[in-house]
Amino acid sequence: MINELEIGNSQFPIFNLFVMKKIFTQGRLAALIVFTALVIDQVIKICVKTNMALGERIHVTDWFYIYFTENPGMAFGMEIFSKLFLTLFRIVAVVLITWYLAKVVRKTEKVKNGYVVCLALILAGAIGNIIDCVFYGEIFSRSTPIEVATWVPVGEGYADWLHGKVVDMFYFPIIDTYWPDWMPGIGGEHFIFFSPIFNFADASISCGMIALLLFYSRYLSTEKSSVNKKK
Repeated sequence: MINELEIGNSQFPIFNLFVMKKIFTQGRLAALIVFTALVIDQVIKICVKTNMALGERIHVTDWFYIYFTENPGMAFGMEIFSKLFLTLFRIVAVVLITWYLAKVVRKTEKVKNGYVVCLALILAGAIGNIIDCVFYGEIFSRSTPIEVATWVPVGEGYADWLHGKVVDMFYFPIIDTYWPDWMPGIGGEHFIFFSPIFNFADASISCGMIALLLFYSRYLSTEKSSVNKKK
């Protein structure tokens, strides 16, 4: 009896590990990351949008501000192409990333969890900014330097569907100085590093992309090779 009990207890860690793997599958891991990142992103944006005037900034440290801005363009305030094109492009990108992520987690030959985390972060960031573009113009009043936006009935907002502006707020002027006067062309000019203002969704996309390229680029190479073989 004692021997059987000892044998049974020795198997519990293996059994528990098996159960944990069954519960926390890569698909569920990806879903949890996407959901959590989306909630954090939207809570931050809504708090900033409904409590700060456009252009208002909160000094956290000399190198970190909460600085409310809006942009109709891509990540980090870049404005390229029309607003409608960018929104539709984001939607197509989300569909493709979702399809690829679902394909990865369903594979018999599993990839590393870190690769799934990277893809989930990129997907969450893309969805987060799409929510701004698609819905914010319809459900919020316009933010101005003297007025804080408020919730409004659907259809009474500052823009049409797909034309909302992305809310940005994180500003890290890590170096804020002036170029030396003796430097040709730029001497005496104001220099800020890092000047882009971004949001949590942008950070999710950037962190996911950087980690993907640094640690999991071999998976991308494998996918490319398999596509070439099929051709």
